[in-house]
Amino acid sequence: MRNLKLLIEYDGTNFVGWQVQPNGRSVQGEIKNAIKKIINEEVNLIGASRTDAGVHARGQVANFKCKSKISTESLKKALNSILPDDIVIHLIEEVGLDFHARYDAVEKTYRYFITRNKIAIGRNYFWFVKYDVDFEKLKKCAELIIGEHDFEIFSKKGTNVKNYICYVKKAEWQNEGGRLIFEITANRFLYGMVRGLVGAMIDVARGRFDFEIFQKILFEKFRDIEIMHAPACGLVLERVEYGNI
Repeated sequence: MRNLKLLIEYDGTNFVGWQVQPNGRSVQGEIKNAIKKIINEEVNLIGASRTDAGVHARGQVANFKCKSKISTESLKKALNSILPDDIVIHLIEEVGLDFHARYDAVEKTYRYFITRNKIAIGRNYFWFVKYDVDFEKLKKCAELIIGEHDFEIFSKKGTNVKNYICYVKKAEWQNEGGRLIFEITANRFLYGMVRGLVGAMIDVARGRFDFEIFQKILFEKFRDIEIMHAPACGLVLERVEYGNI
């Protein structure tokens, strides 16, 4: 038995998300079907992050176990020859049998992309924010979320986890002309958490509510204001880090 680790890029625009679902195309489903065609084995493909519908990835990691003796390079070439154009396998390597793409991840990094100017080309990869925003307020909010916090209120309803505590190692905004980029690294993420944080920070920066309210939402689970979740199209899973494997 072998355990193979994949590094995957995909455009999430036309997917229902990473995970196989009965109502449309999934990244996991497309890759599983392609693997079966090549090695004639039904595999359990485990992804590091269960990205939502419309969310993209440059650094998704997955693994599966198989009996096939096909070389990793031959498998990569074969997969890329039959997978749809919105999925690319960048690397396949053999790892220890105990490696688990999801549970062994020690940190993940996402970036969220915003354009201040309405665009046609690239619109599937940016959130067009038409409001005037105060960049200094965005930076102030980002600094506040660094560290260990309960992010339940920023996640989507229906999140089924034992606790909502995440440790945020890095959270910062960049201003590149007419584009804003938010980068966040944490030990774990809740369903919808990054989009909830981005939506709330934009609401502070555009004056919908004050920074003090953002503080109360984060530290006191203040629920009198509904959190706006930013659209999925601007979110990209950039990388997943592991310890020794």
